[in-house]
Amino acid sequence: MAIVGTDSRSRRHRRIRGKVVGTAERPRLSVARSNKRIYAQLIDDASGHTLAAAGSHEAELRNLSKADAANAVGARVAERAREAGISQVVFDRAGYRYHGRVARLAEAARDAGLDF
Repeated sequence: MAIVGTDSRSRRHRRIRGKVVGTAERPRLSVARSNKRIYAQLIDDASGHTLAAAGSHEAELRNLSKADAANAVGARVAERAREAGISQVVFDRAGYRYHGRVARLAEAARDAGLDF
């Protein structure tokens, strides 16, 4: 039986998560992507808590194009991280290629002040 794309992505994600761990001082910036939306959250894996989150489902970002929404979500999650006193993160691409919307979100977060 052939391995479909989502199975390959989840295998890559499991392999990455074995190495990428977020702490309270340096949380994990996790990206989730669907065909329509993109989400990002800062996770402290030690306590299992989400410290900040943003997504293109928010009312102000709903009518943007997918690429513009990725930029806005990256900037917004970086702004919320600053409010929570976080400046350094570990980037978790969740098995997605660092390309397109995932890369735009990461670059926007870097430009807004997150260090990773």
